[in-house]
Amino acid sequence: MPDTLLMVADSERDANMLYATGLFVPDPFIWLKSGRRPLLVMSDLEIDRARAQAPHCRVAALSRIQNTLRREGIPSPRPAHVIRRLLRRKSIRAVTVPENFPLGLATELEQLGVRIRLRAGTFFPERETKSAAEIRHIAGALAMAEAGMAAAVQALRRSKIGRRRQLVYRGAPLTSERLRAVIDGAVLQAGGLAANTIVAGGRQSCAPHERGHGPLRAHEPIILDIFPRSQATGYFGDITRTVVRGRAGEAARKLYDTVRRGQQIAFQRIRAGTATAEVHRAVREFFARVGYKTGRRRGRMEGFFHGTGHGLGLEIHEAPRLGAFSTGALKAGHVVTVEPGLYYRQIGGVRLEDVALVTGGGAKNLTRFEKVLEI
Repeated sequence: MPDTLLMVADSERDANMLYATGLFVPDPFIWLKSGRRPLLVMSDLEIDRARAQAPHCRVAALSRIQNTLRREGIPSPRPAHVIRRLLRRKSIRAVTVPENFPLGLATELEQLGVRIRLRAGTFFPERETKSAAEIRHIAGALAMAEAGMAAAVQALRRSKIGRRRQLVYRGAPLTSERLRAVIDGAVLQAGGLAANTIVAGGRQSCAPHERGHGPLRAHEPIILDIFPRSQATGYFGDITRTVVRGRAGEAARKLYDTVRRGQQIAFQRIRAGTATAEVHRAVREFFARVGYKTGRRRGRMEGFFHGTGHGLGLEIHEAPRLGAFSTGALKAGHVVTVEPGLYYRQIGGVRLEDVALVTGGGAKNLTRFEKVLEI
């Protein structure tokens, strides 16, 4: 007999719940699958919408089950009581839950006689390989990211170089915060929601997840990393470009060309059947071979010290990973980012990121935005 699967979560933040239902709900609800059609237990506020938007699921009213439990002598029915009653009707004594299942609820269920089994790793392994519809959703979210990137490049191009190389845009200093607002506004107009967009210039660009703050300056690298979520589908896009407003120095130009070549090497390695770690190894060895070493210097990491990429879908970071310690092989239908980078404080950081669809014959680049260093 297949496992009885149980999730209790909201679908706005829980990717597994959104994947299973296709329904955006801000508050936690019950999803239970013991047969072919899952059961959703919804509040009166959401029940009609659930029936219309999740026709592949059966839908039950939470209030009706709670009223039945009150008549049976439970004055204040909790979710654990509701779940136990649903299971008892089918003589089910154990459920399989995802790794992020609420600990308090799991404890309550076990106290009520329900055995909890944890499914380690991915709750829905099929999420790793994307359907044609999912690929379209990711491409749509990627277009939103590209709209933000286009707005950023335009603002940088229109900015003027003031005293001490400080950029001035529309009469005021152009800061990471201002440019981030330009990007996020363009993404919003395109139908996406951007959070923690990275606009990091100069030495700040050497910390890969530094959001960036303060004035931006000419003639030094600025990393722009935009990863919005589509408001309509919940899928993510992800793009990174490194640009210089003005003229890049020779060291920065060489660093940029090396990262771009490293990304091309990664794309050449990506195809169904290739070990995920092999893609990363090829990039890392190329960087070392041309003289860009990775290691700790004066207490800071420099060189190439993050993974080459990660899966993209209903989460910004999901399986598979392309890193030194990642396991498994690429499969047709995987969608992964390809984002090598090099970071040296005396030069600045450079990262380039596109999104690849893995096929049996290679990688299809879903990203269309151009790569230009100097603006």
